[in-house]
Amino acid sequence: MRFRLYTVLLILVLLSSCGEYEKLLKSSDFDLKKTKAKEYYEKGEYVKTTELLTQILPRYRATEEAEELNWINSQSYFGMKDYFMAGTYFKTFVDQFPFGKHAEEANYMSALCDYNISARPELDQENTRNAIEGFNIFLNKFPNSPKAEGCKTMIKELQDKLVEKSYLNAKLYYDMKQYKAAVVALNNSLKEFANTKYREKMMYLKLNSLFQYAELSQAMKQKERYQSTLDDYYSFMEEFPKSTYSRDVSNIYQKTNKFLKIGIPDTGIK
Repeated sequence: MRFRLYTVLLILVLLSSCGEYEKLLKSSDFDLKKTKAKEYYEKGEYVKTTELLTQILPRYRATEEAEELNWINSQSYFGMKDYFMAGTYFKTFVDQFPFGKHAEEANYMSALCDYNISARPELDQENTRNAIEGFNIFLNKFPNSPKAEGCKTMIKELQDKLVEKSYLNAKLYYDMKQYKAAVVALNNSLKEFANTKYREKMMYLKLNSLFQYAELSQAMKQKERYQSTLDDYYSFMEEFPKSTYSRDVSNIYQKTNKFLKIGIPDTGIK
């Protein structure tokens, strides 16, 4: 019986609270809305905070309170984990208040929002690039910030994601047996990310793509393409003389040499 009474009272309190909030939304008392928005923010009730601020922010534009209200609005969206909207508001905040007391934090939060919505490597990486750019801007503006080392760590993580994305794109052409396109994609990836952890594998895929492309070519074009394969073979062996792909590379070398009829020197690969 007591439990039922408690439940009924709780429901009544909630209904009363909702009713008061609905009245507040319809109210024309902007000072009250501002006060309540701050209260909701302190309680972590971010949805209510942003709903009220959406109504009153235009009213306080170009006032002394504009910076703080816009900061609370941006932080509230971040608190709701709506990183897209939060990032938009933080970027706007930086533009509007470049020398305000929250300027450093806003620059950082703007980049952090892009970091939080950065997609996994196989998907579009626009937000990843935006985050890298944002963190670099932050580091240029605030090189002595306590957050600097954390930014550098996140930049490295994001760059690794771009490397993996580039590798997956190139490998997709290879898997689809579009060897000419694979060579172009692998070349571009190796130039852009020269120190990638995938370098050996990518160079092997490029070599094999050149070989497969030569194998499938018209007879009149094969010699030139086998010669390109041979040139790439020497580049590969110079960089990875003890490669895990040595056996496959040796087979490519021998078949290429056989076609070009220049003999098969001892490669030392067993």
